Amino acid sequence: MIFMRTLAHIGIPVKEKPAKATYLPEAKLYITDPADTKNNLEFLFFEAECQMPDIVKTSTHIAYMVDDIEAEINGAKVLIPPFEPLPKVKAAFIEEDGIPIELMQTL
Repeated sequence: MIFMRTLAHIGIPVKEKPAKATYLPEAKLYITDPADTKNNLEFLFFEAECQMPDIVKTSTHIAYMVDDIEAEINGAKVLIPPFEPLPKVKAAFIEEDGIPIELMQTL
């Protein structure tokens, strides 16, 4: 079955905390708002205590909006199972073609 994916943003790990970032305490992660950039880029700063997989912390990822996150991760190589990083947003990370892919669903 083929699912519809819409590009949400491109996430880029950085070595310094961005000046304007939202802190996600459960993830030990700072993120920027992709809407603040011309190219829909999200910058991520991971604290040393962050437990996310190394591939997510060190590689650029592509994020897509999807209609059904559970259906999208079925049979996929799941790196991070579904969680709610922001209000009314469910996200998960999978690996496809050797890169992390973030799937996002509006709740």
